[in-house]
Amino acid sequence: MSFLISSKNKFKITLEVVPPAGADGQALLDKLDALTRLAFDGFSVASNPVANPRMSAMVFSHLLQEKTGKPAILHFTVRDHNRLGLQAELWGAKALELDTIIAVTGDPSARNKENKTTTINDLNVFELIQMASQADLCTGAVLDFRPEVDGLENEIHRIERKAAAGARFIVTQPVYDRETAQRLKEGLNHINIPIIMGILPLLSHRHASFLHNKVAGIAVPAALQREMAAANDPVATGIQQSRQMLSLAKELFSGACIMPPFDRFDILPEIL
Repeated sequence: MSFLISSKNKFKITLEVVPPAGADGQALLDKLDALTRLAFDGFSVASNPVANPRMSAMVFSHLLQEKTGKPAILHFTVRDHNRLGLQAELWGAKALELDTIIAVTGDPSARNKENKTTTINDLNVFELIQMASQADLCTGAVLDFRPEVDGLENEIHRIERKAAAGARFIVTQPVYDRETAQRLKEGLNHINIPIIMGILPLLSHRHASFLHNKVAGIAVPAALQREMAAANDPVATGIQQSRQMLSLAKELFSGACIMPPFDRFDILPEIL
């Protein structure tokens, strides 16, 4: 099932989902199927985020497409498979009509302290993009602009390399203000491939503070943190802020990827 992203197509909206921890995905599939009446174009399916085991992202993506009739973008990491395994998985994805993938490095396995896991990294993310493109998959990549270390300049160089390797679209880490969005747009204009802006709704001041202080690649502006702290209804404030970011994405970029935290799919109708 094709999910082509190009500057000539209409603005695209995806919803990021995390497969269940276990073999039974029916409850989650039912929840996601109930969302299909909303105005979005497909799902983006994470692969073992934060290095915790989840149902195979490829299997869940296939089940999701069958259940909802909407395309699923499958995340691939170089962390979990060697070169042989990645090649096999890419061909398998193509056979299951999972035509669009996002190539990522993957969160370090060292974060999983209970069950020590070996990180493979048999090839780097640039090589994975090239391999996926050669498998005739529409291949995207992630932009982690590392605001905590002002790493945008370095990341732009990495995006140039990802585009040269065959990346056909970019998905950013969550953005929370116009200034950051403008910097991204200006820095990436010369690359000339579609940019999908990440939107991660905030649920509380504690949530905003955790993302800002503990999650690399995410910066929540101080003014927004204060607004969340003062809000009588922090969830409603987070929803309104996400609506503003969606409008901003429509103004500046080719699409948006909304990342509902903790499976809070109930907030999506108001955002969309």
